[in-house]
Amino acid sequence: MAASNRTTPQPSTFILLGIPGLEAAHGWISIPFCSAYILSLLGNCLLLVVIKTEPSLHEPMYLFLSMLALADLTVSSTALPKILSIFWFKDGTIRMDACLAQMYLLHSLTAMASGFILAMAFDRYVAICNPLRHSAILTHRAVTTIGLGVVLRGAVLLAPHPFLLKWLPYCGTNVISHTYCEFMALVKLACADTTVTRAYGLTIAFLTGGVDFILIVLSYILILWTVCMLPSREAHLPALSTCGSHICVILVSYTPAFFSFLTHRFGSSMAPHVHIIVANIYLLVPPMTNPIIYGVRTKKIRESVLRVFSIRGLPALS
Repeated sequence: MAASNRTTPQPSTFILLGIPGLEAAHGWISIPFCSAYILSLLGNCLLLVVIKTEPSLHEPMYLFLSMLALADLTVSSTALPKILSIFWFKDGTIRMDACLAQMYLLHSLTAMASGFILAMAFDRYVAICNPLRHSAILTHRAVTTIGLGVVLRGAVLLAPHPFLLKWLPYCGTNVISHTYCEFMALVKLACADTTVTRAYGLTIAFLTGGVDFILIVLSYILILWTVCMLPSREAHLPALSTCGSHICVILVSYTPAFFSFLTHRFGSSMAPHVHIIVANIYLLVPPMTNPIIYGVRTKKIRESVLRVFSIRGLPALS
């Protein structure tokens, strides 16, 4: 069997099925997918323009937010065009190298997005727990260093993924029951022992999203402790309100991520389309909602958006 596996030719292309069991509804399903993609493009592009053009937003929190917006924008543009081509034109064919590249980009970018959310939590921790030293700790150089560190972590830790999958024998099986090239979906196609590959994928998932979430929770425990120690109850709400938008982003980002992780590894009794829908929610919802959350809840961003539109000759709303 080992000799047979080594001589088995790798498939040159894979075929993405979309959402198995719901093929007849692909046309209708494409409507919310397309709407989410358009909202993601508009919202994140607008957020990036506003943060770049408004000097008052050149603060650590908003600089980390712009990095998150750029990662979300790239995630959407990496996955959605191919997903929509499956729904609209039944074109699920993708070359193996393109599939591995898409898988790497999606997983590394989501790891980067998680890192940027952690960086934003660190900013809130310093701003509330050590406000007098906030500007000294989070200088522009420190923000740049943290951003580069997050990018390198995602790029390096996920780099072995394509090679691990490339070396696996697929024994002629090239049909992926998914809307995009996902690591575990490809691992399940292999006709060989994938224990090491699965273990590595699980380890990397913990070292990125798992560790990030633990550190975020720890930072908010320290924030709550500091707020509770404030002498005046009237000071509690203003201090916590500065964290409101970030808490919403954490919930929107990590809730579908954990559901997707759990259903792929422990939800073997679930219908296949449930796995796929949860995975797509994880991919679609955060890039669409993050700009909306900050645009609605953050006064400085709202005012900056109105100024940008008024500069371009549009009447600003009062």
